[in-house]
This record gives sequence, structure tokens and C-alpha cells, in this order.
Amino acid sequence: QVQLVESGGGLVQPGGSLRLSCSYSGSAFSNYAMSWYRQAPRNQREFVARIFGGSTNIANSVKGRFTISTDNAKNTAYLQMNSLKPDDTAVYYCNANRQIGLSVRDYWGQGTQVTVSS
Repeated sequence: QVQLVESGGGLVQPGGSLRLSCSYSGSAFSNYAMSWYRQAPRNQREFVARIFGGSTNIANSVKGRFTISTDNAKNTAYLQMNSLKPDDTAVYYCNANRQIGLSVRDYWGQGTQVTVSS
């Protein structure tokens, strides 16, 4: 069973930076695509970034400001967020996804709040 725990959220001023961490417990970390999503109040959950096998995908809304990475030795995924804007305020969720044959294993963390405000 996979468990994901996010950390690193908080209150930051516009233009500031935060680094979110997603600690993965379970086996086969490197076999999972790791992603970050976010959900602002009254909005649907939206994709932010994904990494798998060294390849990354970044949402257009954060491209050039956010980067995603993993440390396989620590079983941890990161989201480095720079030049933060008030519109980045949301709960950020970590996701681990793996397809095995016809089945999909999909896990979510509990989320961490990011608030960008002066």
C-alpha cells in the first residue's frame, strides 16, 4: 500500500518561493508517475506538473515558475515554486500513478495549503 504525505506549504508573499515535498512510502517508487495538482476554493482540481522516467510536464499556467523533481534515494517528489502569485493560492495535492496491465494504481496525499498574500 502506498501512502503519500505532503509538506512545505504555508503563507508566502507575492514573488516569493516555496518548495513542496511529497514523501512516498511503499515499494517501487521509481515505477510511479508523480504529479502535483491543486485546488483553489470553488474551483476544480487542476493539474500542475508531472514527472516520470526523467520526463516532465508542466501546466502552462505555471511554466517557467514551477519545476518538479524526484529523489529516488529518498522516495520523495518535490515541487519548487518561484515567483508565486496570489492566483497560486490553493491546496496542493501529490499523486502517484502507475498502470499495470489493464489496472491503474492511483494514490493521493492529504494536501498542503499554499497561500500567496501580502
